[in-house]
Amino acid sequence: MKILITTDWYKPIVNGVVTSVLNLKRELEERGHEVRVLTLSETGASYRDNEVYYVKSMDLGSIYPNARAVLPYGNPFIGELIDWEPDVVHSQCEFMTFQYAVKISKKCGCPLLHTYHTIYEDYMHYLPGMLGRYTAGRKAGKKAVAEFSRTILNKTDRVIAPTGKVRDILSTYQVKPEVDVIPSGIDLGKFRRILTQEEKEQRKEALGIPKENKVLVSVGRLAKEKNLEEIMEYFARLSKEGTEHLTLLIAGDGPDRENLENLSKSLGIDKNVCFTGMVAPDEVWACYQMGDIFVCASNSETQGITYIEALASGVPALCRKDACLEGVIADGCNGFQYETYEYFRMHLTYLLENEERRQAMGAMAREMAEEFSTWNFCTMVERAYRTACREKEQVSVYTDTERAAWGRAMMKRMMRRAS
Repeated sequence: MKILITTDWYKPIVNGVVTSVLNLKRELEERGHEVRVLTLSETGASYRDNEVYYVKSMDLGSIYPNARAVLPYGNPFIGELIDWEPDVVHSQCEFMTFQYAVKISKKCGCPLLHTYHTIYEDYMHYLPGMLGRYTAGRKAGKKAVAEFSRTILNKTDRVIAPTGKVRDILSTYQVKPEVDVIPSGIDLGKFRRILTQEEKEQRKEALGIPKENKVLVSVGRLAKEKNLEEIMEYFARLSKEGTEHLTLLIAGDGPDRENLENLSKSLGIDKNVCFTGMVAPDEVWACYQMGDIFVCASNSETQGITYIEALASGVPALCRKDACLEGVIADGCNGFQYETYEYFRMHLTYLLENEERRQAMGAMAREMAEEFSTWNFCTMVERAYRTACREKEQVSVYTDTERAAWGRAMMKRMMRRAS
């Protein structure tokens, strides 16, 4: 199949969307599919790098980190991709490149699938000025998100949701297309390497972490919606209650880093909290294995790739209870979910008081993470593609205008392939 993936974000940016796109592209190509990517340029000019097309855009980082806007002008790459005639267009973002995904799929008469990665209700604080403060705590914000999401997704043929949590949210938005639940896969091979005890101690020393300390590790972007404040406040309460020999390792960077560093000082825990800053992609696996327990308090995740990466690294997880963790964290097997500080402390004590038990849960974590391989991910996405293609060919209920447009598109497609 010829598959076009559209995304507002692509490497070198590091986030869940980019990781999902890269993994999907690699797996599809390994299976013999021809894959092209349409994304936004960070250079101020449009250009092509082999099978990746970069469209000229402008920086909107003041609104949201790494956000960009397409400049209003025609782009020859769109015509080139239409002439390429993809069998499927798979969009990954609802904003800038989505308009191109819709246009190309209509011109080519092929199905448009969309992966809904982000729960926008949890990101209203990025709206500028009073608008963000007004809508963040009011029903108007949720209503606006629902209307926006419904408008976008109703232009597609099928929707992919990474978890049942997202599917259920889209149901409340009254989204019409069929929703397939397909967890984003991760490259498990990157996390199978084992950090030796000697390597771990050397890395601890380099970061100023006492050799005897147990490490709670958090990995990801430092942003308000990740709720790291809760983890730090819990850590401070543990310190006041006499829990010793603990370090909180926060790996990553982001717009909330300065606030979090100031919070660690105000809570009096800055000597036991270590901020690594931005971590190179090929070092992420080691950050997880520096930890004895992975911790996360976010409720904004659609799936939470970091949870699965931690488990694949053999690190038990202790995370705030969330619907996205259904089938990911099984209490007492590969970690625990908590709802209050009391449960957080109880589960933490259980995990740390017996090293043999913690190691056994780590081994179980690795085993359960196998379900989220990129191979399984690609297999399910392929199935969604083929289903969408069959449905597109079998659709028989159109308005006269839609039927005529569909006929013209299919005729043009046939003539191109015959020439």
